Formats: sequence, structure tokens, C-alpha cells
Amino acid sequence: MEDEEQVPMLVKREKNDESGAEGGSFVGEVKKMSVIAVPMVVVTVSQFLPQVVSTMMAGHLGELSLSGAAIATSFADVTGFCLLLGMAGALETLCGQTYGAEEYHKLGDYTWCAIISLTLVCVPISLLWTYMDRLLILFGQDPLISQVAGQYSTCLIPALFGYAVLQSLVRFFQSQKLILPMLITSCSVLCLHIPLCWILVFKLELGISGAAFSIGASYWLNVVFLGLYMNYSSACEKTRIKFSKEAFRHIREFISLAIPSALMLCLEYASFELLVFLSGFFPNAKLEASVLSICITTTTSIFYIPYGIGAAASTQVSNRLGAGNAEAVKLAIRVALVLGVAEAVVGSTILFCSRNVLGYAYSNEKEVVDYVTEMVPLLSFSIGVDSLVAVLSGVARGSGWQDIGAYVNLGAYYVVGIPLAALLGFVFKLRGKGLWIGIMTGTTLQAVFFLVITIFTNWQKQAEKAKERIFREKETLINHSVAEFYLDEQKVLIC
Repeated sequence: MEDEEQVPMLVKREKNDESGAEGGSFVGEVKKMSVIAVPMVVVTVSQFLPQVVSTMMAGHLGELSLSGAAIATSFADVTGFCLLLGMAGALETLCGQTYGAEEYHKLGDYTWCAIISLTLVCVPISLLWTYMDRLLILFGQDPLISQVAGQYSTCLIPALFGYAVLQSLVRFFQSQKLILPMLITSCSVLCLHIPLCWILVFKLELGISGAAFSIGASYWLNVVFLGLYMNYSSACEKTRIKFSKEAFRHIREFISLAIPSALMLCLEYASFELLVFLSGFFPNAKLEASVLSICITTTTSIFYIPYGIGAAASTQVSNRLGAGNAEAVKLAIRVALVLGVAEAVVGSTILFCSRNVLGYAYSNEKEVVDYVTEMVPLLSFSIGVDSLVAVLSGVARGSGWQDIGAYVNLGAYYVVGIPLAALLGFVFKLRGKGLWIGIMTGTTLQAVFFLVITIFTNWQKQAEKAKERIFREKETLINHSVAEFYLDEQKVLIC
């Protein structure tokens, strides 16, 4: 009887789904996706910039402070922030599909589950960060720089816990397409972060410790702003986060998606960091490492644009799978790919046209500028492929394919990309170009694998699986509650 009641609800949701019905127009879908994608670019950049601002402030304290803060930030990104960002991606599947199925009360349970899980993950990471100076010395880094990096990373620990809560709340709002609150809070916090960091570093004379503490203060302030909006806004009335023991029952389900989701992101991120490490073995290591760092910084900065499109695709796909609307899922994917290709063409063209001046944005040395000019054609192609990867990765997160994504990234980068990069760079003497061609090949394979999987997926079956998962969980909870009630009644009778 319960199943019979569920089906009409799903049908009703499919017909009334404002995010795209079966007869939805392509132009209309472009508008709906753009409304999510454009603000999400700003949100993502605004939440990333506090780290950049703090590093810049530390740089004004001297070369030693800049080196220590830069190394600590890179280490913290790989071992902490990137891991949490990846794990939070599990909520794009769980909250997105649940919201599409109109099981609104579950969004709070899933979000609490994520906050609890990510906070627990922060504990061992914090212990690792407290020993960062010793680890860096063990890996051959300068002792003075290592000491400064260790001090900076220890002061970053409050930011780590704030980031865990913040990313959980971001996915909570994103799944409901409540982008405006995130846009306002993120931009406001960024504006406050700049004077706050300056005061802590220079006025209170806390130095690099103040730069690190300002990041934590900004992340927690963002959490407070979003928490207040969620608690008092009528837009979150049905989905409001309330602590419940039900959250603990979702931990296994969350972890089963969070771990491959983290691997999916971290495997890709670490492969680019590995390029810089490998460049240190070339004869002119300083030049090669500098140019590769410039390439990675450039592509990462541009990557935030297609990432916003991917976030929009993830939201649309997950909502519609939960609503059982397979045709609308296909429309959303087509639109996302068109937007991704358009962004890739524009971004690649602009970068290629600016190839002769790009190097001057990072250095005044002619050797560096000329080398960057030679690398730009490769960068232009990389940006095009990265755009497709960002969009298709969003589709994967919305569909719950994090485990597939982890295997794809492992094969594309570590079976093909990195070995080919080492072969071209060291054996064929192509050096930095060889490293970049190798990693570019891995990214291309990643895009091809994701595209093939997306094209040949039966989206009607995916929608049915999403419905099964959502309501199987509901039935389990109902049975559990009935069992608890029965046991309580037995206890009363015995007494």
C-alpha cells in the first residue's frame, strides 16, 4: 500500500518539476542552468580567495614567510581541504536526489551526517598538520622554511574544521538551488577577510599566525551567516537542519559515496602537484618548476568557470533523477555540454591570443616569459578538455557515480598520464613540455571515458535506481521505528 502511495507522488513531482519537464525547451534550460552556474563560479572563487589573500599578506612579511606560507598552503590543500571538498561531493548525490523526490526532511539528516563525518576526518588531519615541519624536513626541505610552514599549518587547523562545516552547508543549499544566499555570504565574507587579515598580521603583529587565523575566522563567519539564513528563512522551512539520531544511520551510506568522491578529486589534484615535483629533477629545475607552476595556476584559475557549470549540471541531474524525470536529465546534460564547449572555445581562444604577454603577469625574466609562450598552445588545449571534464564530473556526482569516477581518474592519470609524462619528459628530453603533454593525455582520456559512460547510460534505469534507493531507505527507517515502538510496548507490559 505504501508503494502505491509513493508512485503518484513521484509522478506529480515529475509533472510539476520546474527544473525541466519532458517538453522543456533547450533555450529555457540554458537560462535555468546559467542561473545556477554563474553565481556558483563566484561562490567557489570567493571561498578560495581567503587562502590567496592570506598568502599575499604573508608575502609582505618577507621571503621566508612567503615560502613557508606557500608550502604550508600547498600541503594543506592536498592533505586536507581537497579531501574535505571531495568528500562533501557525496551530498550532491544524496541531497540532490532526495530533494528531487520531495523527501525534504532527509536533507537535514544527510547534512548533519556529513558534518559529523567530515569533522571526525579533520581530527587525524589536524594531528598530521601539527607535525608538518618535521615531515618537510624529512623530505629535504629547508629547516627554517619548514619551521615557518609548520607554524602556519598549525594555525590553519581552525580553518580546517570550519571548511568541513561550510562545504556541507554549501551542498545543502546547492541541492535546493538556493544560490543567492551563498553568493551574498561568500562575497561579504571575502570583503571582510581582507581588512581582518591585515589587522591580524600587521596591526596586532601576529605575523603569519594572524594570516592563518584569518582564514579560519572567515570560514566560520561564512558558516554562521549560512546557518542563520537556514534557521530563519522560510525558503528552508521544509528542509531545515535539525539534529536527529537519524543522521547517524546515514553515515555508512554517506561514507560509501564520500570516499570514492574524495578519491575522484584528490587523484586528479595530486597528479598536477606531482608534475611540479618531477620538474625538480630536470637540469634547469628552477625554470621548469616555475613555468609548470604558472601553467597549473593559470589552468586552475580558469577551471572555476566550467566548475560552476558542472555544479549546475550536478544539481539539475540529481534533482531530476530523484523526481524520476529521465528526459529532463538528458536535456540538462546536453545543455551543460554545450555550455562547457562554448566556455572551452572562448577560454582557449583568449588564452592563445594572449600567449605573448601571459608570462609577464608572473615574471619579468625573458627566459620564463618565452617558455610560457611556448607552453600556451598546450595550455589552450588543456583548458578545452578541462571544461568537458568539469561538466562531466558534475554529471557523475549528481548521478552517484563517484566510484566509477575514482577508477577512471586512477587509470587516466596514474596508469597512462603520469608514466607517459615521465617518459616524454626524461627519456625523450621534452622536459616541461613532455610532462604537460603526458598529463594532458590523461585528462583527455578522462574526458573520453566520462563522455562514453554518459552517452551510453540508460537514464530511465538511473532514475528508477534513485527512486529505489530513496524509498528503500524510507521503508527501512519506518520499519526501524515500528520495531522500536514494539520493543517499548513490550517493556511496558513486562513492567
